[in-house]
Amino acid sequence: MKLDLEKTVDSQYIQQHLANERTFLAWIRTAITVIGIGFLVTNFHYYRSENLSGAEHQLITAIGILSIIFGIATILVGTRSYLKKVHTINSQQFKSAKMSLVALAIGMVFIFTLILIVSYFLF
Repeated sequence: MKLDLEKTVDSQYIQQHLANERTFLAWIRTAITVIGIGFLVTNFHYYRSENLSGAEHQLITAIGILSIIFGIATILVGTRSYLKKVHTINSQQFKSAKMSLVALAIGMVFIFTLILIVSYFLF
């Protein structure tokens, strides 16, 4: 018995949708990494907290919180990008999302620069 399956719009662009899903998973991996770095910095800070002043504690805690917030923002931007690309692939009107990528790159550079500066001066 052979089933007659109806073709969907998505089935016309299978390769593009699979690539879009891989890209979305890369967004998620990036977000998890950024959040993990925030936890790592904060935990390392509490491990060595006896030598730090109150302002240094606040700065390192802020870096940890910023990393977590930035990781969550990365998940949200990645999800939005994935959903938008599903629609644009099917309608054959794909446009690359340049501004969100630039904003996330600038944010990551900012957070990692803060981490490097704090690591150099405090540890």
